[in-house]
Amino acid sequence: MPDDETVSKTSPVKAGLLCKCPRCGEGSIFKSFLIIADKCPFCGFDLAHSDSGDGPAVFIIFILGFLVIPIAIWFEVSFEPPLWVHALIWPVLILGGSIALLRPMKGLMVALQYHHKASDSGSVDYD
Repeated sequence: MPDDETVSKTSPVKAGLLCKCPRCGEGSIFKSFLIIADKCPFCGFDLAHSDSGDGPAVFIIFILGFLVIPIAIWFEVSFEPPLWVHALIWPVLILGGSIALLRPMKGLMVALQYHHKASDSGSVDYD
């Protein structure tokens, strides 16, 4: 069980991107690929009410759009490949990037909600 000193030193960005508990920074917040566990296996923090909503998807769209579009334009201008090459490369890159970023972004949203004491009801739900 973490003490209050450990809890206060946990970075929400580090804990979120590593998919760790936002309170203790040790236990995993996921019980499967994208399903959040009911509680932290390390400190017992209740994660059942944690919901990241559509936030991770929005950030992933922005991040991948910022990275992939300039690369695709550069690739087209530099090499002038046929359209089937674009149709083969970019969907695979975007899908792979989206899947790779989903867990860390969802973990980050949950950790930032805890850090800023955000809730759907407008009242503070965290201890």
